[in-house]
Amino acid sequence: MTASLPRWKEYHTPTSLLDALELLRSRGPKTRVIAGGTDLILDMGTDDVDADGGEAVDVLVDVTHIEGMDTIHIDDEQITIGAGVTHARIEKSGLLQEHAACLVESCRVVGGPQVRNVATIGGNVAHALPAADGTIGLLALDAQAEVCTLAGAEVERRWQPLLSLFAGPGRNTLEPGQLISAFRFAGRGEREASAFDRIMRPQGVALPILGLAAWLRVAADGRQVDAARIAIGPAGPIPFRATDAEALLAGGQPFDAALLEETIAAAGAQVRLRTSRHRASSDYRREMLAVLLRRVLVRAFQRAGGSDGPSQ
Repeated sequence: MTASLPRWKEYHTPTSLLDALELLRSRGPKTRVIAGGTDLILDMGTDDVDADGGEAVDVLVDVTHIEGMDTIHIDDEQITIGAGVTHARIEKSGLLQEHAACLVESCRVVGGPQVRNVATIGGNVAHALPAADGTIGLLALDAQAEVCTLAGAEVERRWQPLLSLFAGPGRNTLEPGQLISAFRFAGRGEREASAFDRIMRPQGVALPILGLAAWLRVAADGRQVDAARIAIGPAGPIPFRATDAEALLAGGQPFDAALLEETIAAAGAQVRLRTSRHRASSDYRREMLAVLLRRVLVRAFQRAGGSDGPSQ
């Protein structure tokens, strides 16, 4: 029997951000951050040799032992979620169920229970897939990410818009030696609510055909939408905000069946839906875009206390 070779040479478990960043800087370009590893380990299994014939990953830096990376808290009406928080913890969090329904609902459909128990929200974002469910939920909440960099012997922390992290399918904008430590977004205010839904292939690997999250703030009269955010994926090379549809929704018209159809048309004109042999045709996705928008917008509107709106 031939013994299999290890997939990495070093595995580190730092207990501080400073230690983690120092490892990322000192160990070189073949160093990767790992938390749940549900994406990374699979990628290493299919791409374990680089162009030079060497191992694609030499060193893994496990961030799950760093204080604060696994916390969820609210402070001054701002929700902060550590990048090491698992999908299962997000799903079960009473605080997030109250303030971030679309994120809870998006994390609830990631993989199976075993995957959700170890897969982290930071890994979901850093993997930079345009169909990532947790990412779509965060995007509708207008989340920011805290990116950490080693500056001399200090940790430099910088909050930046979530969308700024994405360069293309599977490619983020993090520089070598940087890592994501947390996410933050405003807590739920009066007459505000969110919702998420998706359609997926049930056969074999459960690939999402289309996922959609929406956040709405309803006017005091309960008939109009004051503000809206709609996140869709995959609808282009990076996670996507349907800004034209958002502007139409918040344009002062009553939220009725006519406005809902206009919103669907605006979103359909802005998205970039391609045919994928692993997921679905662009035509089918366009039909499902209308289905999901109706479901999610009506659900968010009702949760926010809207009245006399269209039915799903």
